[in-house]
Amino acid sequence: MNRPRHDDDSGTALSRLVDLTDRTAVVTGGAGPLGSVLSAALADAGARVVVVDLDENRSAAVASSLHGVGHVPVGANLLEPEGISLVVDTLHEVGACDVLVNNAAFTGTSGVAGYAVPFEEQTDEAFALALTLNLTAPFSLTRQLAPLLRAGGHGSVVNVASIYALVGPNLGLYEGTRMGNPAAYAASKGGLVQLTRYLATVLAPDIRVNAFAPGGIARGQDDAFVARYEHLTPLGRMATEDDFRGVVTWLASDASSYVTGQVIAVDGGWTAW
Repeated sequence: MNRPRHDDDSGTALSRLVDLTDRTAVVTGGAGPLGSVLSAALADAGARVVVVDLDENRSAAVASSLHGVGHVPVGANLLEPEGISLVVDTLHEVGACDVLVNNAAFTGTSGVAGYAVPFEEQTDEAFALALTLNLTAPFSLTRQLAPLLRAGGHGSVVNVASIYALVGPNLGLYEGTRMGNPAAYAASKGGLVQLTRYLATVLAPDIRVNAFAPGGIARGQDDAFVARYEHLTPLGRMATEDDFRGVVTWLASDASSYVTGQVIAVDGGWTAW
């Protein structure tokens, strides 16, 4: 006979579901504002984290700051095939890859020439560059790391998309500010959403593939932009990086073991109206 489940039993069961002990997680862009928080969340859940970023010193600093031991910093330029190969080779040396978080991306504040400028000034070169980092790199890393993800028995790919993969931009938010909304960002993140669905079906049942779509994160934007954005957000504020700790841990862990091919908007309700 099944005995009644008490609150402490339920809590213990839930803690087991989100436990990533003995699993290896890779976070690209892992030394950036969001990536460092995602790395910390996975480390707090018990994972060994491979922190991948363009700046090797920053990767090392983040890796050394994480809870637990055995974290691995990697300095790699994911715009280059050699950078992709370095990440893959490192994971083969480590001997495991259970979680792949594709977070590295050019955003609207990345400073790429011809990117976050008025539409008529956006260049083909900037568009191609953003597609390479935001879309091709996740495809290539997932393809090359699939054997390791499959071998561990808990393979989970988590793609970091955007609300602008789900809806068009409201350009009125940017009027009178220094900010822009690049077409390449929306196109690449929209492609990442569809790649998520494609990979979820192709790699099933051994590897789950999901994405989450962050809303705007407060990072010192112009006051006019922040006021407009918050007015259009049901929860009445912009996000902080900490708002994404839960979703990345959930998607990486067995707590979401029957979830694949999904895109979860973590946006304070922005896309709800």
